This record gives sequence, C-alpha cells and structure tokens, in this order.
Amino acid sequence: MYKINCIGILTSGGDAPGMNAAIRAVTRAAIFNNVKVKAIYHGYKGLITGNITEFKTQNVSNIIQQGGTILKTARCTEFMTKEGRQAAYDNMRREEIDALVVIGGDGTLTGARIFAQEFEVPIVGLPGTIDNDLWGTDSTIGYDTALNTIMQAVDKIRDTATSHERLFFIEVMGRDAGFLALNSALATGCETAVIPEKQTSVEELEDLIRNGFRKSKNSSMVIVAEGGVGAQGLAERVKQNFPEYDVRVSILGHIQRGGSPSAYDRILASRMGVAAIDALLDEQRNVMIGIVNDEIVNVPFSKAIKDDKQIGEDRINVLQILSI
Repeated sequence: MYKINCIGILTSGGDAPGMNAAIRAVTRAAIFNNVKVKAIYHGYKGLITGNITEFKTQNVSNIIQQGGTILKTARCTEFMTKEGRQAAYDNMRREEIDALVVIGGDGTLTGARIFAQEFEVPIVGLPGTIDNDLWGTDSTIGYDTALNTIMQAVDKIRDTATSHERLFFIEVMGRDAGFLALNSALATGCETAVIPEKQTSVEELEDLIRNGFRKSKNSSMVIVAEGGVGAQGLAERVKQNFPEYDVRVSILGHIQRGGSPSAYDRILASRMGVAAIDALLDEQRNVMIGIVNDEIVNVPFSKAIKDDKQIGEDRINVLQILSI
C-alpha cells in the first residue's frame, strides 16, 4: 500500500447545501496531516479535462456558510466511457494525485466505484445529496437544509391556503425517495404525503380530502414527491371529481437546493470531511462516510449504492394519525 501524498477533491451531480463545508473540512484535514490537496473543478468532467489546481488552507476560508459548491459541478457522460475514465486517470497521474475524495449522490458514488475498480484508485465518498437516499447513513449532506427550506415554503403557502380555503398540492424533490416529502409533511402539519415507497391511490387521496373538508378544515395541504404522476396530475384528477374545491399546485423546484446550510449540515459535513481523510490515511478504500446514531461509519460503495434505504413506517403512521 503506497503512501498518500496528495489527494484530489471534487463535487459531482446535483449541488447540495453543505458541500462547501465538506470541501473546507477535507482540505484542512489533509493539510493538517501533511497531505497536499488538489481541487478538481466541474466534477469528473474536470478530471478528464485537467481543470485542476492546488488548494491551500486560505482557498477554503469563509465558505462554510455558502450554499452550492465552489468547485462547481457537472454531470459527465464521458466519464461513463472507458476512454473518458482513462483520460481522467492519466490526469491524476500527471497531477501526482494519489487518492480521491468525491462528494455527491448515487451517480457520483457509482462512477467512483467503477473508476476505483478499473485503476485501483483509493477513493472515499461523502454523501452529498438533498434526497437522503443513500443506504448506510442516517442523513446526507444537504438534506436537513432542504427539509427546512421546504418547511418554510409550505408554512408560507399555508397562509394563502387558509385565507382562500384552498386545497394545495405541493411538489418537492427526492427523485425515487420520499424522505423529503414525508418529513416535510410531518413538520408542516399536512394532511398526507404521496411518496414512492407507499402507493397512494387517487381514491384514497379523494377519501382523505373529502374527510378533511367534512371535518370543517378550511384548507388542506398535500405534499407530493416528484416523479410518477406528480402534483399536477393528482390535482387535475381531484379537480375533475371535486369541482367545488379551489385546487392549486405549487412546485418548489430548485429553491430546495439553494441557501446557506443549516448548523446540522455544516457540522455533519465537517465531521465527514475529517473522517474521509482519516479513512484514507488508515488505508480504507472505496467506502462512503456515513453517520449512524451520531457515530461516523465507513460504508462500502457496493452497499451504499445497491441497497435500498428504507423509510420509517412509524413516520407514515404518525402522519396518518395526525391528519384527522
């Protein structure tokens, strides 16, 4: 096992609040351990094109509070090819980078796993995604901030819904995972959440709406995870069957990705960034840094990517009980 003298760091896929805190932590933890740091801009694309520069501790000053990523990010189809990965590896060797720390979601870690297997590159991943859909960690970097952003937006929408006695369908991000939808519904007192993990028929939704209004609620809010029929499709169906209701749709979109990271995400990213360097220096390879019961854990890429993260059935039950 060769000595690591220089690590490269990149962010890939969708941006998430707290990525900059992770970049800061990785950079300063490496320098603290006498390891050089080279920043790779625009994710795997920058590794292929050679958009790489050395970072010193001052390069990451005053970024912990910033949303987005100072390293920029991009989705790179070229990295999905053998030729693209070969070019990336050649640039690593040219820059004398011995190992990588990659920050991103499922796609980022999938690319890292393939790259590591092909070229025996030591890689540690940090789970940077607002979806919170990676197995082996209780929370991903950016999830807490996104959840709070949704909560604040829904609270504001409720003011209008109540004033006009409207039924709102609010669509949130999460791709194939319902963590944002379910927990934001719990946090904002919504009637229900339509999530991929639990099939909600339109008939069930209609029963819930009918019961809600019959109980003299002057407004109703439904959180819908993106994907599937979506908030617009559900709203159209309800409009057809309940023309007497004033039905509106709000798609929160990319507002959920932005903003200054919460205290939790800053602390989580900082702990994970230091743990990434510790793992590399401890000769850990091809693992994602996770957190379970407030303890840092190392999760093999194969499990973080392939295993489905289960949503808590108890939370679904709590939402159903409190929607009466």
